[in-house]
Amino acid sequence: MKYRPLLLGASALALVWSGAAAAQTDSAPAQDAPAASSDQDKSEGEIVVTAQRRNENLMTTAVSASVLSGTQLENKGVANVDGLQFAMPSVTVNNFGQGNNFNVRGIGKAEHNTQTTTGVITYRDGVPSFPGYFQQEPYYDIANIQVLRGPQGTIVGQNATGGAVFVNTNDPIIGGGYHGYINLNYGNYNDAGAQGSLNIPISDTLAARVALFGERRDSFFNVTGPGGAKYPYNPGNLRMAAGRFSLLWKPSDRLSILSKTDFDYLDMGGYPAKPYNAPGDLYDVSFNSPQAARDKFLRSILKIDYEVAGGIKLRSVSGFQTGNTMYRADLDGTAANTSTFYDTVTETQFTQEFNIISPDNRRFTWLVGAFGMWNTYFFPSPFSNFTIDVCPGLNFNGCQYQLKGRNPERSLAGFGQIGFEITPTLKLDLGGRYTASRSTNYVQVQQYGTPINQVQTVTSDNFSYKATLGWKASDSQYLYAFVATGFRPGGLNVPVGAAAIAPFKPEEVTSFEAGWKGNFADGKLRTTLTGFYNNYKNFQVIIGYPDFPTFGIELNVPDTTKIYGFEAEAEFHSGGFSLDGGINVLHSELGQFYAVDPRGTTTTACQPTTGPAGGACINLKGQRQTYAPNVTFNVGAQYEAKFGNGDSITPRVNFGYVGSQWATLFENEAKGDLIEARRILNAQIAFQHKSWTLTAYGTNLTDQHYPAALNSGLYFAGAPRQYGVKLLKVF
Repeated sequence: MKYRPLLLGASALALVWSGAAAAQTDSAPAQDAPAASSDQDKSEGEIVVTAQRRNENLMTTAVSASVLSGTQLENKGVANVDGLQFAMPSVTVNNFGQGNNFNVRGIGKAEHNTQTTTGVITYRDGVPSFPGYFQQEPYYDIANIQVLRGPQGTIVGQNATGGAVFVNTNDPIIGGGYHGYINLNYGNYNDAGAQGSLNIPISDTLAARVALFGERRDSFFNVTGPGGAKYPYNPGNLRMAAGRFSLLWKPSDRLSILSKTDFDYLDMGGYPAKPYNAPGDLYDVSFNSPQAARDKFLRSILKIDYEVAGGIKLRSVSGFQTGNTMYRADLDGTAANTSTFYDTVTETQFTQEFNIISPDNRRFTWLVGAFGMWNTYFFPSPFSNFTIDVCPGLNFNGCQYQLKGRNPERSLAGFGQIGFEITPTLKLDLGGRYTASRSTNYVQVQQYGTPINQVQTVTSDNFSYKATLGWKASDSQYLYAFVATGFRPGGLNVPVGAAAIAPFKPEEVTSFEAGWKGNFADGKLRTTLTGFYNNYKNFQVIIGYPDFPTFGIELNVPDTTKIYGFEAEAEFHSGGFSLDGGINVLHSELGQFYAVDPRGTTTTACQPTTGPAGGACINLKGQRQTYAPNVTFNVGAQYEAKFGNGDSITPRVNFGYVGSQWATLFENEAKGDLIEARRILNAQIAFQHKSWTLTAYGTNLTDQHYPAALNSGLYFAGAPRQYGVKLLKVF
């Protein structure tokens, strides 16, 4: 029984295998370097989004979204997905190394495993990225990032309950000549990096673009061995290299073919973590086992657009990805010889989407499409490639939980949408989507000396819909309302003993939303205000097994969870001054639900719908949703001072706040469940001289040491204060 928490910890560390949008301005987007030009010029233009597969003005489209250009990402200090939560409201990212919990409005993902799919889908150049591992991919040569909030169950490629994130990199420019940028940086922790890109004209119809990224950084952590001895292994030094090759061919005005291939080798050196109840600073840790963490992967996308007579567009977006992740950890997070974890997992994914799109700017518009995703996790032989060892060094199978096998998943969908302008200012949109998903385990387990075979399949299907009414009250004022649903599939539980455990069910979200978008002062001030109410059904959660809580099981909250609140965003630009900010206020409330905390020890039965409450069987009604802070907000300001010779100095400051969150539904502060609020202050000052820009920067200037995630009883720390300089050359 004393091994049970370690087994559950393993499922939290990815053991539970069971179960394209773009944004641009009305002028050509900056294809070179971040911070090469002012935000102001871009922001005062019309922001065009294609999340619904059409060119639409964000300020007159019935979506709740935040859009950041590559320049804005640099100015706000957003280098990867973790930074998004401090640059826009409603977003939380809890990073536990080999993966993360990405939630929007409290909906997305709450369990640290691969079979629990994410409810916030991240797209890279129009292709959904890996849903489980490979979460540390850096942002470089980015055109823009768009975050859509709320369920995306109809038009956007893959069905989602919480939202969708579109990371769009710069395309080659035909006729753009040779141009590009180089950006060098150096900071504390010996953080040295370089990135750059080059546009290559090949012919009047063909162009290529090459982008490269590299970074090395010493560990944030002070790691010691037993008794304070020197730690002989990698303490968490980071080494990253990435590259992208893009090719654009436009043989005619009607045909466009774009391909992009990414290569990434990301060696994080390990994910040091500390027991939640250990004394001392989060960055002072002690281990007796080696740490390691390395991702390597390839992604290739092919997008084909063709316009037939009459303006109808045919679109195909194909994606192929394959990668390997390796993770080695001191699972107990101490220098005691207690437990270790090791895995090496390969994941492959192929996606295909087809669209047929009617012409824009017609009174009646329509779209039909199909989507397919095939994803497989490979846990390779021998058993030692996935091992939890509770008495390391003895090499005794009675102390080890091991597995090998594979987990193929498939999702197929057909969707469509129609739009009708009732009047020139009033439009109705109706969309629907049918999704069929399947997940299968072909695995073998050595459970502390007991062999277990599992061949089990779970299927999930769903019809999602969206009905929207949008009213353009004037040239500067827009109001909308909609009801929309989203879905994510169910999955399979970890095999325990000889008996098969029932799969967990799909989740469904029904969202009611109304919003107002306004432009004031000739476009210098943009504002949005959104209210939403979500009925969240069948929330997937790991609890103690109802009949025998010594083991954990993933199942669904049987009653509806209510999540509601409002968001507001504003951007103001006047002369050289700009100000931006956003806020989300959220309330979440769990429905009737009885459960046993799997971190405890009890053999008393506890049924999710009937309980009875008492002892270890807890009535969770009214508890907050996990990873759903009551308040998030961000604010930023900058002033560009220009000089007569064309030089400029631009100071900027940004502040992001993510309120406290609960990491589990049990809300047990004594077990580290309360994740403290994050208050992140970033600042920079940039001096630009012609095509050169020198920037001094600082992130997390108050040096807040905060847990970025709780997993297996360990706190994974967020990044501490970093500072340095960047030198940018545009050519």
